[in-house]
Amino acid sequence: MIVDNATEFDIAKMKAALAEAGSKFGAAAGAGRKTEWRSAIEFPTQTLISEARCADLILVEKSKAGGDIYRNVDAGAAILGAGRPFLVVPAAVKSLAADHVLIGWKDTREARRAVQDALPFLHEAKRVTVMEICGKDEMDIARHHLADVVRYLAQHRIKAESRVEIQAHGSGADQIIGLAEDEGADLLVTGAYGHSRLNEWVFGGMTRDLLTSSPICCLMSH
Repeated sequence: MIVDNATEFDIAKMKAALAEAGSKFGAAAGAGRKTEWRSAIEFPTQTLISEARCADLILVEKSKAGGDIYRNVDAGAAILGAGRPFLVVPAAVKSLAADHVLIGWKDTREARRAVQDALPFLHEAKRVTVMEICGKDEMDIARHHLADVVRYLAQHRIKAESRVEIQAHGSGADQIIGLAEDEGADLLVTGAYGHSRLNEWVFGGMTRDLLTSSPICCLMSH
């Protein structure tokens, strides 16, 4: 957290709040787990990006529109800047089994990175589905792409099935979320798309909508 023109009293309050948060974290993790608590009176998003150098996976709560940049992490900016996979967790989700993992495939660098980063989850999943949403005239190409992904996963001893869906009218995120819910998937794996423009992060529609509306945990990589 950070506050402009903070007084000594303000800083003392922030340090106390961070210490309390650290105590809650330790209690939630339990004494039997090896943990490390790190905190700083700095901009949260940039601090998280910096600390990502020592992480395999970063967990964040699903983004809320209009967050306070002084006290909350901008999950989208962190995903695009940290160089690590993110597990974005809706507030209502209390646990994740990752029994059925749905991969939202697009033949891009970001999607390939996401599949690679998701391998530990895919190894433990009971079912893995690789899905691509495309136009009606692109279905044959999509099937070819998915067949390659399924073969790639098989080389990692992961059995996966493929599914091609015609792009519907409306939000692509709504379509993939609806299909994931219909299939009973509890983890969605996708690439995260966006770029920096005039010091602001600009996202693709699918990434932005998944970050703000998905009721399912999303593993995203950029």
